[in-house]
Amino acid sequence: MVGVLALQGGVVEHVRAVESLGARAVKVRAPEDLEGIDALILPGGESSTVDRLCRTFGLFEPLQEAIRGGLPTLGTCAGLIMLSSGIEDPAPGQQSLGVLDVSVNRNAFGSQVASAEVDLPWLGPPSDVVNPGDHLKAAFIRAPEVTRTGEGVEVLARHGDAVVAVRQGSILGISFHPELMGDTTLHRLLLQDVARHPAQHG
Repeated sequence: MVGVLALQGGVVEHVRAVESLGARAVKVRAPEDLEGIDALILPGGESSTVDRLCRTFGLFEPLQEAIRGGLPTLGTCAGLIMLSSGIEDPAPGQQSLGVLDVSVNRNAFGSQVASAEVDLPWLGPPSDVVNPGDHLKAAFIRAPEVTRTGEGVEVLARHGDAVVAVRQGSILGISFHPELMGDTTLHRLLLQDVARHPAQHG
């Protein structure tokens, strides 16, 4: 069962992507919604709004605890910003979960009118899901860029010189929106993590 944080942003598209792969998706709006899930998706949206709502609804610390406990997690666009340990250009008072050892430039790819759809070559290790030479279909919408990666963080994709997909343990963080392009590669990687480590998290 995959929980999709459903406070704001592109929730429906992720629910559809998960269900298209034969998994069950549930919307997470309160701490009790985290109980019993096997993986988590933090969708795109407005990162400062998602941060504020997480704290308003008492989800900030439970999310931190679950992800640090090994819950396989995928963060897309604003979700990547939420996962990061550092935001270079935060909105006033904006916080992040600090569970992924990267820093991000929040609006590196400009305004919404500067959005783009591209194919990104996979730079990560080979797997049952994706291999070097394969491509990810990506939509960039006011997307962040990873500007620093800590030790143990793998770079999975770049857009030009910009790092736009990373992995650290069971956490996947990406700058773009594959769910808008019908690309379920990252969702399948998330489910693969669940299959490999079904009892890893609390």
